[in-house]
Amino acid sequence: MKVPREEDKIRVNTTSVQKDKFAVFPAIDILEGNCVRLYQGDFNDETVYNKDPAFVARKLESEGAKYLHVVDLDGAKSGMLRNLALIKNLVSSVNLYIQVGGGIRDLNIAEQILNAGVNRIIIGSAIVKNPQMVKDALKHFGPDKVVVGLDCRDGYLAINGWQENSKIKAIDIAKEYKETYGLKTVIYTDIHRDGTLRGPNITELVEFMTATGIDTIASGGISGLDDVKLLINHLNENQPLRGVVVGKALYAKKIQPSALFNLNIGA
Repeated sequence: MKVPREEDKIRVNTTSVQKDKFAVFPAIDILEGNCVRLYQGDFNDETVYNKDPAFVARKLESEGAKYLHVVDLDGAKSGMLRNLALIKNLVSSVNLYIQVGGGIRDLNIAEQILNAGVNRIIIGSAIVKNPQMVKDALKHFGPDKVVVGLDCRDGYLAINGWQENSKIKAIDIAKEYKETYGLKTVIYTDIHRDGTLRGPNITELVEFMTATGIDTIASGGISGLDDVKLLINHLNENQPLRGVVVGKALYAKKIQPSALFNLNIGA
């Protein structure tokens, strides 16, 4: 793979997500350059919240955020790297632990995203469409740099920006990649709940964590601070919940950022 030139390198935030027992990831979803939210992953049902994702990132940081979850929806839909310049600009404008996903389907794209200063990448559709790439990424970059996004409908993976359903169970793939390839962390998204403000699917999450024992970040459906507190109640060895992604609840002002980012969870 191509080695980046010194002038192309960007400062990387070396904050470790492992320092916190439970990490809160505010979400920035990028579509056509805008910060948006989709309803249940439907590209035809979007709400634009801001035209400057970097501004949103700076605002979240000023409100107390330490982590950031960024999804390139253009990349997720097309399978190509669409917003690298925008991501570089966002990364360079804040000092946050940043994970980025969307359209990362080969090692070259993965390396470009990491070289942009991102702390770790999120691989989604490739786990179904190009599993060898995921295995290679875990080996080449290491499990601290690679997270697998398990985007699910009724426990089965959806791919290509959630536009297609697969016949692969999230539990099965998580167990295989944890036991055989060293995968450490997944982001479990219930598509039926995403963008709906209906609350997380606790039953499905607990079933997944109990069956796999893998570190899990919950995503989808958070409607308020009580939902986050409910998730925190599931912090134990048998249910290794390590964080939550919060999107629409923040943008729709259902949660006060200061209250969310200053939860007394413990280290």
